Amino acid sequence: MKPRELLAIYLRSVILGVEDSLVSTVGLLSGIAVSGVLRADIIVTGLILLAVEGFSMAAGEFLSERSVEEYTGQGSTPIHYAFMAGLLMFCSYVIAGMIPLLPYFFIDDHPFRYSILLSLVALFALGSISARKFRVHWVSRGIRMLIIGGVAIALGIIVGGLLK
Repeated sequence: MKPRELLAIYLRSVILGVEDSLVSTVGLLSGIAVSGVLRADIIVTGLILLAVEGFSMAAGEFLSERSVEEYTGQGSTPIHYAFMAGLLMFCSYVIAGMIPLLPYFFIDDHPFRYSILLSLVALFALGSISARKFRVHWVSRGIRMLIIGGVAIALGIIVGGLLK
């Protein structure tokens, strides 16, 4: 596999891991928070989510990379490339997921608001940074990520509010 192709796979893993974690985690935490559960329960739920979903995303990345290699006839590609893509997915998912979770550890007054704000800023930054790497317009890519995250947050809040 060419270094440029490998870098593209690894970048895709990191970008997807960060984006999916931010959107999923802030959406879930927002929904849980508006449903009225205790802050300790929000933290436990968030930590469980990061562990389980981080592993699930990593396993999915590993399996999909191996499947693509088999489909394209590149089955001789060393397994450690797919393993590394899965590991990058796991690490990026868990690290990014801490962004919406950290306010619940450290902020007593409305951690929910800070969780949403930090997540939206991180999503905009991710969109902007990835756009610059791929040489596309950074503001529009940042806004696109921001909107996607906003929809997930809104969905979490709506469902959490309905189940309150």
